[in-house]
Amino acid sequence: MKTCIFPGSFDPPTIGHLDIIKRAAALFDRVCVAVMDNGLKRAAFLPEERVEMLKKCVAGMSGVSVMADGGLLADLARRTRADAIVRGLRGEQDMFAEGQMAAINHQLCGVETVFLFTMPEHSHIGSTIIREVARHGGDVSGMVPDAIRDMISVRFS
Repeated sequence: MKTCIFPGSFDPPTIGHLDIIKRAAALFDRVCVAVMDNGLKRAAFLPEERVEMLKKCVAGMSGVSVMADGGLLADLARRTRADAIVRGLRGEQDMFAEGQMAAINHQLCGVETVFLFTMPEHSHIGSTIIREVARHGGDVSGMVPDAIRDMISVRFS
């Protein structure tokens, strides 16, 4: 069975994230969605809340699991015996940083990174934008999966 890890902060999950998860599930037998701690960002949602939101989003998707991890992605890749790391790219702005991370992860654990380009209709959507829209009372419909829209609205109301 081929296994991949799709890591991210998912603060909150977006329709772009869900699209990458669905596409990864078509390529791999097992997709482990990993809520990772990004010490450089101040999270709006606790890791447990992000796991809960993602579980709602992927409910019924075969071969997809969700977990949280606070360590190095390379260590998680070894523990889960991942064959690949999946990352979404929204455009050129992501390529440089993601390429560096892919190289470091390969050096640390020997796992390749597979890049999936975000669908054009989702390329402008990111968690930071969603938090800003929600913080100012805007409607996040169409930017986040319907299953978690109310959780996000409640957090920022």
